[in-house]
Amino acid sequence: MASSPALVSWLVLVLTLAMAVSTTQVEAARAFFVFGDSLVDNGNNNYLATTARADSPPYGIDTPSRRPTGEALGSEPLLPYLSPALNGDRLLVGANFASAGIGILNDTGIQFINIIRMFRQFEYFQEYQGRLANLIGTTEAQRIVSEALVLITVGGNDFVNNYFLVPFSARSRQFSLPDYVRYLISEYRKLLMRLYELGARKVLVTGTGPLGCVPAELAMRSPNGQCAAELQRAAGLFNPQLVQMINGLNSDLGANVFIAANTQQQTNDFISNPRAFGFTTSKIACCGQGPYNGLGLCTVASNLCPNRDLYAFWDPFHPSEKANRIIVNMILRGSTNYMSPMNLSTLLALDTIPGT
Repeated sequence: MASSPALVSWLVLVLTLAMAVSTTQVEAARAFFVFGDSLVDNGNNNYLATTARADSPPYGIDTPSRRPTGEALGSEPLLPYLSPALNGDRLLVGANFASAGIGILNDTGIQFINIIRMFRQFEYFQEYQGRLANLIGTTEAQRIVSEALVLITVGGNDFVNNYFLVPFSARSRQFSLPDYVRYLISEYRKLLMRLYELGARKVLVTGTGPLGCVPAELAMRSPNGQCAAELQRAAGLFNPQLVQMINGLNSDLGANVFIAANTQQQTNDFISNPRAFGFTTSKIACCGQGPYNGLGLCTVASNLCPNRDLYAFWDPFHPSEKANRIIVNMILRGSTNYMSPMNLSTLLALDTIPGT
């Protein structure tokens, strides 16, 4: 989400594995495309000259290779688009275009300088489709894209690395918080329409988590361990409007192209009652420094917990692998309290129903 990117993206990895398990033997594997920020960047920023990267230990400590690259995670891992290994038949699996530090707005994350902003991620997606068409033909390439699952996760940085980054930021002087949220939603709608124009027909859109409750914000803004009120207010305004916008967009298109994941509610569950999910804490990050392990980056010099499964947060901003597994399970099978207008399993099952 922010300045400490989880480039071995557990959300992408777990969702990829869940999709593989749900694919029947007679059903061809579904391609997977990922757009967004550090919550889903699994290595693109490693190829860029930017501070928004996490390609050194202890990132990757629990992967099979123990390497923080996002690669070598299975027989057919989803590769970052900038990876030199993404060629030939590997293109058929899909690609990850996400880049840590980016937001809905182009001025979000300007402190990171060299990151792949959303317009550029979409340009890469167009470029990818051309490469795929050269490999298997235009018609087959279009089919793969239209049947693929697309994940987009963006928005949190527009608050923590833009509006609330510094007191009296340019955007906070330009907009009141409610007006800023409305502006973000209108710009997000343009991004989703662009994905539709590029051929995406099954798009999972995640909202922001409880922004004020992550260890970084507790360390910077909360002397008593309570979630930062203004960031919580921002998430509380943003997420319902995102769902409303997606429902309206589906209505305009005459199809359920987009489904919304209420990530705030999903995460709130284990933040408010961590022990019910097997965590000992939802305030202290496994890896970090300072109060709540919420300051600075996760590095070899940081505090590192011995058992990651006991922590809801891996680093100052990002959920742990176990937390991401809980989130993915809710995305796949959750009720309308968590997913709108349906969960991911229902959306993907529509392919197998005659007449859909």
